[in-house]
Amino acid sequence: MAVAITQELGRFISGLRYADIPAEAIAVMKMGFADSIGVMIVGAKEPAATTLRSVLAAPAGPSRLFWGADTAPAPEAAFINGVAGHALDYDDVAQRGHPSTVLMPAIIAEAQLLGASGEEMLCAYAAGYETWAELVRRDPDQHHEKGWHPTGIFGAIAAAAACARLHHLNAEQTTHAIALGASQSAGLMANFGTMTKPFHAGRSAQSGLLAARLAKAGFTASPDALEHPQGYLSAVSPARKVDRDSPVEAGRVWKLVSARLGIKKYPLCYCTHRILDATFDMIAATPIAHADVRRVVVHTSRHFATILRNALPQTGLEAKFSMQFAVSSMLVVGRAGLLELQDHFVTSPEIQSLMKRVVIEPDDREDPATPGKLPFDCLTVEMNDGRVIESRQVKHIRGGAELPLSRDALWGKFEDCVKSAPVNIPALEVFNALMSLETVANVNQMQYAS
Repeated sequence: MAVAITQELGRFISGLRYADIPAEAIAVMKMGFADSIGVMIVGAKEPAATTLRSVLAAPAGPSRLFWGADTAPAPEAAFINGVAGHALDYDDVAQRGHPSTVLMPAIIAEAQLLGASGEEMLCAYAAGYETWAELVRRDPDQHHEKGWHPTGIFGAIAAAAACARLHHLNAEQTTHAIALGASQSAGLMANFGTMTKPFHAGRSAQSGLLAARLAKAGFTASPDALEHPQGYLSAVSPARKVDRDSPVEAGRVWKLVSARLGIKKYPLCYCTHRILDATFDMIAATPIAHADVRRVVVHTSRHFATILRNALPQTGLEAKFSMQFAVSSMLVVGRAGLLELQDHFVTSPEIQSLMKRVVIEPDDREDPATPGKLPFDCLTVEMNDGRVIESRQVKHIRGGAELPLSRDALWGKFEDCVKSAPVNIPALEVFNALMSLETVANVNQMQYAS
């Protein structure tokens, strides 16, 4: 018999208190806020964010755009900031998607309206993340395989949970908010490599915020919208193998502690990061002249190979989802960062030529602990002179849950992002405040762009 998942989550979220959250989870969430805000700030200049802002033409309001001086109503701010946060694909990764780039914009926008404290914002993030994780664990299959973008289909529900907690909705209202979020879940993998991928994140943030507001105003939805045979879990499941029977773990088994967040070192799809780490270490040990490379063979999972759909990208956006580009960039210039994700670099003769010599060999073996991944990724470089150079076997990504970034490394990324921003942000002051978010009495007392 199906468990009342929607209502159980409603009770968990409405009853969640800051004191209930493990200290380790608090540390993870603060990293999520700092990282995603830094990436959002630099993403403000991306065409996806500027175009959306122009089209919405939102009036001034209580919520900041891009941590700057300009403002908008909270729903529009959540939408625009969410798109900016995911426009570079440089934001954190967990639970098959990108949780912070959905949760942070929704929470910040509404918190600025409400004058919420840092503790309340962290409580809201925990509600959203654990709700997201609860839904992920109930399906053993990878949603990418059906064409779903997990950030889009989980995000609206998680943002609804976060904003419901921020508004202190009761259990019944929160249940309605979750169900409303579920009916706004959307996002297709076919749109990867275009402006529509970050649209999924921003729209999810806005949708969740709207769901919580509507539920607070008395708008109703089905109290079994998640677990019903014709509900969310069944609708989005690749093979309809969903678990609708086991007890809800949210609030009992903290996924923020066990799964954490993966903080990206490279602004490319996370599926490239094992190979990027392997290539970086390879060329550090054995310098390789890219013109002398005959062929590169990449060993990765078929799941990753499916997501990385662009074999010969022609734009920076397309290159984010190309293993061929990731390897070529690293071999040609020893980096794969924001500077390399420029159209002129992607279409340069050296990169275009080398990408044609990169071959992906998909492997169907699966690491039981991490579905969708191989036990490890690696690559082999075959040189024109007959030499064969093999990389190390990479299981854990630098910046991932197993090898988390230090505070100094996270600050370095934040500082780099802010230096490239179109507004004047007091970077160190903002970073330090975010890393001690629990001490903030009112989000509106924090420092923003002058």
